[in-house]
Amino acid sequence: MGKENLWLLVIGFSLIKSCEPLNTTTESVFSSNSTLYTEDYSNIETRFSVRDSEDPEEDLCYLTLGNRDSISECGFNLSSQTFVVIHGWSVAGLFESWLHKLVTALFEREPTANVIVVDWLDRASQHYPTSAENTKLVGKDVAKFANWLESLEYPLDKLHLLGYSLGAHVAGVAGNLMNHKVNRITGLDPAGPRFENAEDVRRLSPDDANFVDVLHTNTRGSPDLSIGIQRPVGHIDIYPNGGTFQPGCSLQNTMKMIASFGINNMDQIVKCSHERSIHLFIDSLVNQQHQSLAYRCSSKEAFYKGLCLSCRKNRCNKLGYGVKKIRNTRSAKMYLKTRELMPYKVFHYQVKVHVFSQKNLSVVEQPMLVSLYGTHGEREEISITVPSMSSNTTISFLVASDVDIGELLMIKLKWERDSYLSGFFGKNEFMIRRLRIKSGETQSKLIFTSKDGEFAYLTQGGGETLFVKSKEDQESRRESRLHRLKLHGSFFNQTTE
Repeated sequence: MGKENLWLLVIGFSLIKSCEPLNTTTESVFSSNSTLYTEDYSNIETRFSVRDSEDPEEDLCYLTLGNRDSISECGFNLSSQTFVVIHGWSVAGLFESWLHKLVTALFEREPTANVIVVDWLDRASQHYPTSAENTKLVGKDVAKFANWLESLEYPLDKLHLLGYSLGAHVAGVAGNLMNHKVNRITGLDPAGPRFENAEDVRRLSPDDANFVDVLHTNTRGSPDLSIGIQRPVGHIDIYPNGGTFQPGCSLQNTMKMIASFGINNMDQIVKCSHERSIHLFIDSLVNQQHQSLAYRCSSKEAFYKGLCLSCRKNRCNKLGYGVKKIRNTRSAKMYLKTRELMPYKVFHYQVKVHVFSQKNLSVVEQPMLVSLYGTHGEREEISITVPSMSSNTTISFLVASDVDIGELLMIKLKWERDSYLSGFFGKNEFMIRRLRIKSGETQSKLIFTSKDGEFAYLTQGGGETLFVKSKEDQESRRESRLHRLKLHGSFFNQTTE
């Protein structure tokens, strides 16, 4: 049984056990004016823990809403930026290990910031449908918290909510109920079941903050049953590796982890891709020299063809903490590839090639090995699958390198056999005059030609075909100039707050 099926089995069982209709208490959260609740803190069950950079794992002090003395007692700085971390569904009723890692990373990036952990474990450890309904009550509490801070003259443009799974929808509900909008909400793989088709007021949406950015890392499955929500719910929605499945989260890798570190890692089978959203955000905090870029695209299929590596008109953006805040009229869907380990950054290349053949040849789903050689290093035998190749057509595909090779100098292509019968009825071969390469990270455009003769011959099951950088005009000066302006100017030097 696959990891998503195990997760959905747990959720499905919970759905059967707890399918009672909304009660009037939770329903009233959305029918009442939030300003009526700003001075009534008697029924708040959610706790707001002020974390310390010296002991990021410990709950040493809690803010008491309505009690201004708790601000000074807990060392909350009314002039500093504040991060509010909101966890998701908790089967065991305990904080998970990612939480203190995120808290630590936030302090590493912003040492003077306030970091608040929203503790709603009692409500989060129920059957999934009950915990999902409880997001309304917790969101109401978080809204009261923000309104209270604002009554103490704390500016909400310094408030950044980070919600994981169900916690993302808590943040959305809170943002909708606040007297004024917070600066930013980051949704870390917002939960899918019960929210995919929910109204905006019941889930995270672009209207909940001045800027809403979302990472989708586990959207595999049918709508409303996938662990993470599939629909875009922010101003910018980023789908790493297509959003469905993350590198390193295979069942085989998880079983290796269990064999090495014990049965306590069994939960990784169901949450590895889901939780990757958190670790991608942590990566963006601590690895400032390895910032991942995402690219706006109409679909993941188009992205995997390498068709969306443009940075013109804000078509590319940083993933995570350093994202450039762009408010679009509709959600911008963005894509990127990543490594399986931190730092997750890879380098994206579009390979565009026109293929010829002496016979009418057409093949699909062909395995290819691509090797890249540059001024800083090399990355050999990157495995890709070319969707289709036909005689006298232009094909395009994406290649991602986890090594920074510098300026690209040479490329090797090898067409592998797709079965033992490949070539049995004749040799499959294409001729190639040149390759056109575009780099997503540098925006450079290069031309590569065969090292030996006018044409290169790409043979299925044959040897490597070598291409070297052409002496023709190798780079679009305008593209390069614009990208340098973004790299060293306002695009990359903007702060997030």
